[in-house]
Amino acid sequence: MTHQDAVAERRARFRALHASGTFVIPNPWDVGSARLLVSLGFQAIATTSSGFAWSTGRRDNHITLDDALAHLRVMSASVDVPVNADFEGGFAVAPDAVAANVTRAIDTGIAGLSIEDSTGDPAHPLFERELAIDRMAAARQAIDASGTGILLVGRSEGFIAGRPDLDDTIARLTAYARVGADCLYAPGLRSLEHISAVVQAVAPKPVNVLVSAPFTTVEALAAIGVRRISVGGALARTAWAGFLAAAREIATQGTFDSFTRAVPSPEMNALFEP
Repeated sequence: MTHQDAVAERRARFRALHASGTFVIPNPWDVGSARLLVSLGFQAIATTSSGFAWSTGRRDNHITLDDALAHLRVMSASVDVPVNADFEGGFAVAPDAVAANVTRAIDTGIAGLSIEDSTGDPAHPLFERELAIDRMAAARQAIDASGTGILLVGRSEGFIAGRPDLDDTIARLTAYARVGADCLYAPGLRSLEHISAVVQAVAPKPVNVLVSAPFTTVEALAAIGVRRISVGGALARTAWAGFLAAAREIATQGTFDSFTRAVPSPEMNALFEP
């Protein structure tokens, strides 16, 4: 199988995952974490803008387009499962520029891509609805022009950007679905009632739910029709928690007790190919 055939096969497999049932798509931040997740049996993975940014010593939303594209290329080449790209807001404002950047992202080998409607401006945290819709439509057009069948995820960020308005979120998500988003996603929803309302509003299109805190279970989300579950930067934060606890112990107490919780080197080595 050629590289292009393998990429096309992963993209087809990714679409099939969204057709029925419920699956977890965890978020690694580098090649090692990606390969370990695949070894645990996860059928697809998604990048995390925050996890990747922290691994480079930067805050979330402070990486460049070129950084993001290089990361997507490395991640897609590192595993044989579909990779969904956290493409933030498309690294542009104008719809035409979003489309151009999506076209570049397609060439990295990803199977799916999300576009957000947040601006990064606390005073005006979301793009005006019509502009947000036009941006999503432009991403759709870029994907269609590529003929690749990449899955487009439409994200509405109100619940994590200081605008927790369910009616506005649903209005945005349904509009994104109308202009071609294949999967809909409103990070920050933690009420099963709210999540169910979103699922029903955009049906039959699939919904992704972010679980970055222990407020629910896979079984509970599956029961209300959620198709896909991601964890954002939560796995990265969990890993950093262990690192910081051990480092702070050394810095403040001069002891090394945290190392008793470390995974033994032989076990770590066994998890990776020689």
